[in-house]
Amino acid sequence: MINPSPFLRRAIQADAIFSGASAATLSIAARALAPLLNLPEPLLREAGLFLVAYAALVGWLGRRPVMPKMLVTMVIAGNAAWTLASLALLFGGAVAPNLLGEAVIAMQAIVVGVLAELQFIGLRRSSSAVAA
Repeated sequence: MINPSPFLRRAIQADAIFSGASAATLSIAARALAPLLNLPEPLLREAGLFLVAYAALVGWLGRRPVMPKMLVTMVIAGNAAWTLASLALLFGGAVAPNLLGEAVIAMQAIVVGVLAELQFIGLRRSSSAVAA
């Protein structure tokens, strides 16, 4: 367990807000977004549904007085993996998004990558919790 630094807490909470907004948008509007971005509707919807659970997890984590270090590390690693997967989606040829779709994928990859970096910095600023 760690005593999260205020920086880490804010980075985790920002992740919950961004992920929650993305979850709602993708889950509810996948049908409308698919032709607009030239991306498969199931990809958008499933990403949104995954983000519902993820946003709930990081929202819960961001409210904890102490945080499990392993869980924080997993969140950071998951954000880094999401960023890399987004870049692979963008450049791998599995989908053919239009220019707007490419911009959306790139933007969210950048935001998630920045969140991972901020969380890593916040983790380094946090102290170990003393067992009671």
